[in-house]
Amino acid sequence: MKELAFFNWSGGKDSALALYKAMQTGRYNIRCLLTNINGDNNRVSMHGVRKDLMEQQAASIGLPLVTIDLPNEPTMEQYEKLMMDKVNDLKKSGCAKAIFGDIFLEDLKAYREKQLMQAGIECVFPLWKTDTKILMKKFIATGFKAIVVCVNEKFLNKSFCGRLLDELFVNDLPEGVDVCGENGEFHSFVFDGPIFKNAIKFKKAGFVYKQYEAPKSNGSNFAQNKYGFWFCDIKAI
Repeated sequence: MKELAFFNWSGGKDSALALYKAMQTGRYNIRCLLTNINGDNNRVSMHGVRKDLMEQQAASIGLPLVTIDLPNEPTMEQYEKLMMDKVNDLKKSGCAKAIFGDIFLEDLKAYREKQLMQAGIECVFPLWKTDTKILMKKFIATGFKAIVVCVNEKFLNKSFCGRLLDELFVNDLPEGVDVCGENGEFHSFVFDGPIFKNAIKFKKAGFVYKQYEAPKSNGSNFAQNKYGFWFCDIKAI
């Protein structure tokens, strides 16, 4: 019997590849995609992608989108309460596993495991400790297509934002930048690939620059300091 699970979905490359890999195992009955949404602007937290595009992704994948509606720049306490409320609801519905796309951030993995253990949910990391260069090659070779929707100016300048996530993008990355952006260098929106029934159609709608104050954490040090970010706003067609 397949294990009931929910997938922590950002809409980006790591999520898409981890979901694809989890589906291929045949071990899980994935009930939904769980996504953090900024309730003030109806966009994915940090990625800045509009909620309606996330809904189109979920519909094309064939899974319901469940959202955690967060206030603008929530405190860690606010985030944890809202997250755990939703996780407890999913546990009550039968989900015993939570699947993530994390690759090598040990403190983030430990944080997730500690939090979800409180709800009696086991975390699953299909991509864990896989070389990110191998993952990116697999992402492209498997037929996934994505656009870079956010870059952290500490690592990348505006010119990288709004580009397709392809071999040219990877080859242009400065030395020291992880090819999968696992250190928060960039975020992406996947619009086509083997997990989708149809491609998501969108258009670019300009660029936005924002700065964020990282929430103060309780015992977790994975949050970044205050940095500026460039966003490529995309709209559904």
